[in-house]
Amino acid sequence: MNNSKEIKSDRLLLRQFVDSDIENVFKGLSNPDIIKHYGVSFMSIEATKEQMNWFANLEKEGTGMWFAICSLDNKTFYGAGGLNDLNKEHKKAEIGFWLLTDFWGKGIMKEAMPLICNYGFKELGLHRIEGFVESDNTNCKNAMAKLDFQHEGVMKDCEIKNGELISLDIYSKIKTA
Repeated sequence: MNNSKEIKSDRLLLRQFVDSDIENVFKGLSNPDIIKHYGVSFMSIEATKEQMNWFANLEKEGTGMWFAICSLDNKTFYGAGGLNDLNKEHKKAEIGFWLLTDFWGKGIMKEAMPLICNYGFKELGLHRIEGFVESDNTNCKNAMAKLDFQHEGVMKDCEIKNGELISLDIYSKIKTA
């Protein structure tokens, strides 16, 4: 494993996905509480392979990098987070994340997100990191504010999800010198 694709903090290990992560990815992306505000969901391990391929292709195609977020000893899988839709011309990418419900409210994202942002700014040469949050996802909106993302506005009725129009709040973090 290339060390540049592994990031550590006091209690977290962010690493590349491995095939054995599929069970945990399925556990997360089939959970109604997690997928309520997330863009994809899977009803079988087989279908979850699509997500594993997506993670791998981000790096291969240079369109981003997502990490498995784990305990420092790599024994506990907490969730996933990363950058996608990387636009090299405009030096920006979109940030996303999800955690298994057992680990909600434990400060994991508050620790992981700055690591992901620093990776984007330093390793991927980004100037801007964007976050698009469903307007009724209060927990995520609060997290974005705590992580020093600036609220830029709301795109009203901009997407259809489950047959309903939804609005998205736009957040950004700009690279500082």
